[in-house]
Amino acid sequence: MTIQNSAAAGSTVLVVGGGMAGLAGALAMRSNGAQVTLLEQAPEFGEVGAGLQLAPNATRILRRWGLLDKVVNVGVKPRNIVFRDAVTGEELTRQVLDGEFEERYGAPYVVVHRSDLHRVLLEACREAGVELINDVRVEAVETGTAEAGAAVGRVRSAAGREFTADAVLAADGLKSTLRASVSGDSPIGSAYVAYRGTVPITKDTPAADLEDVIVYLGPDCHLVQYPLRKGELLNTVAVFKSPSFARGEEQYGGVDELEEAYGDCVPQVKAALANLGKNIRWPMYDREPITGWVNGRAVLIGDAAHPMLQYLAQGACQALEDAAALQDITAAHVFRDGGADNTAWDAALAEFAKARTPRTARVQRTARVWGESWHVSGVGQVLRNLLFKARRGSDFHYTDWLYGKEAASGAAQGAAQEARREDATAA
Repeated sequence: MTIQNSAAAGSTVLVVGGGMAGLAGALAMRSNGAQVTLLEQAPEFGEVGAGLQLAPNATRILRRWGLLDKVVNVGVKPRNIVFRDAVTGEELTRQVLDGEFEERYGAPYVVVHRSDLHRVLLEACREAGVELINDVRVEAVETGTAEAGAAVGRVRSAAGREFTADAVLAADGLKSTLRASVSGDSPIGSAYVAYRGTVPITKDTPAADLEDVIVYLGPDCHLVQYPLRKGELLNTVAVFKSPSFARGEEQYGGVDELEEAYGDCVPQVKAALANLGKNIRWPMYDREPITGWVNGRAVLIGDAAHPMLQYLAQGACQALEDAAALQDITAAHVFRDGGADNTAWDAALAEFAKARTPRTARVQRTARVWGESWHVSGVGQVLRNLLFKARRGSDFHYTDWLYGKEAASGAAQGAAQEARREDATAA
């Protein structure tokens, strides 16, 4: 990644949160030449969870940053995404992921362990010169004025420490503390929970489907499997409607709900439940889309801005899109001609939110609808299966809006071009 001359650029950026969105945002701002400090509340950097799917709208960005090869080297490029009925086992549809798919979208589909992608981004931030500070729990952010009279974002920690910068990226996740400064909403429980697990692939692992992402769709449940780490691990995720979560219990003392949810499924689905870790489950939340991501010199990114259900596998992908869009827009507004303009941050953050909110809102809403279609039963199940089976393998109608080059980058590029036109007119 090429980094502009930081001495010339001179802007400072604070990033709150050391997850995928925070690291990507820090890397993007550092690439524009800003002095970047990232604050993470955990004592050490790390990422929990298991597998992660990166569609071409995300891997194009990793390629742009010079990181795609590193991610592919620790991940897997699956050959297909295959949907099956969990009750009958019949194949409903498949998407071939190489050949025409990769050519159309300009980048591969990659599955990777969350911790591996996190490590790649963390190492890139370190190499780029991002200042990384752990053990800082941020409680509030506000806009103030520096001694020189310029506007700044001011962050206050629980321990009373104060940090200031020209701009603050709030990447503190689903339960974001900083989101409260722009919205009084709360996370919305979906009634569904996920159990996850990774196990080594051995000679006894069933050979079928080890090159694919397999999704079994059942009434009020689904199960996903795919290989990780160059085919050394098998990743399994089981998602089902949980009566205890619907009652407000985030965790549950047994696995009877899990076993009951998949009671009518084919044997290979039931057998896959043995691969799951049973000691913790992940309740699934999202929030309603909002447009007001900006509070003075602070802006929400990633799950802090647009937490979404997992059915489109776009949470991390949209966080990377946020970072790339912010990189482009601030390059046009703030870091013009190799310098930095403190007064342009306000316009840049406003343009970023304008560019990104319609797209992320569509992804959030579509993920909800997509999940509902996965979990139907009875007549709904019959109709869904007919619709899936009617899809042709060369039909990109359902993915162009999400993976396409123009769809992913058009709004941000348009905002950046508009900023350049305004500059030219003013000159």
